Amino acid sequence: MSAIETFTTNSVAPWERLDFWNRITADTFSGLAVDSPDDVFAARMSRWRLGDLTMIRPLSQRATVHRWKDGASERPDRVIFHLQHRGACVNGQWKREAELGSGDFTIVHGGDPYFTGLSDDNEMLVVEMSRAALQSRLPDFEDHLCRTVPGITPGSRLVHDFLLSLWRQGDQSDADPDWQEGIANVFMDLVGFSMRGANAALVSPKGTRDRILALVEARLTDPDLKSGTIAAELGISQRTVQNVFAGMATTPSAYIQQMRLKRAAERLAAGGGGSITDLAFELGFNDSAYFARCFRHQFGVAPRDWRGQN
Repeated sequence: MSAIETFTTNSVAPWERLDFWNRITADTFSGLAVDSPDDVFAARMSRWRLGDLTMIRPLSQRATVHRWKDGASERPDRVIFHLQHRGACVNGQWKREAELGSGDFTIVHGGDPYFTGLSDDNEMLVVEMSRAALQSRLPDFEDHLCRTVPGITPGSRLVHDFLLSLWRQGDQSDADPDWQEGIANVFMDLVGFSMRGANAALVSPKGTRDRILALVEARLTDPDLKSGTIAAELGISQRTVQNVFAGMATTPSAYIQQMRLKRAAERLAAGGGGSITDLAFELGFNDSAYFARCFRHQFGVAPRDWRGQN
């Protein structure tokens, strides 16, 4: 096991940071290139090796990572595991796309080109490992590549917790080689286990739906909440957001309004002080008269009458 190395763009001048980061990234995984739309790039990465595993923990602002064809051909025997710890990303390979939110993971083939688009405030747990070792644990190996494995499954949570526990252990460069090999095997066993039971092509849309609805619930009072902000927050396309709500026979704006009205009804029924106007603005409506009309249409009575009846 190697000692943990840490690299940060703060160690170089602002105009040199992206070039510096590309050198560090290519030194870690050959053939990778990083691009960012921001003038001043900021990132930090910890790196170590555990037996046959190369493990990194990058934190960065928004960026796109590419493995080009020439560089990919140097690693035909390796696969790359991407687990989203914070933020969101989209991975693309073989005309497939895997969208990841917090806790989700995917695996891409190191021998073929791929890209990863990162959101702002992004943190990932990345592991490069032997293709043959994983394939021995996952017979239909290629069917699972660049597919989303949702973080809500028990297997995914085990993998996430296991990786975090390894990082918490810190530098163990003097560890016994047999111990290193054993830990690496446990990790690959967990990855194989978590993927075998998941038909990622089918469960990925449900995972995306769950993340969208959870975000709507958390940000319901934000007056700027709409399909565009949901897509940006989760690192997915607006079309994906719209398709999820179409599958529920509604639209993003209609669903958000329905949930706001439902919460308003609950608040009014619970009693307490406060004006109807204040309640409307607290729940993300920009016009109290519009709120009152929508409430009457939904529940058949005005907000004030609903409060009196309950």
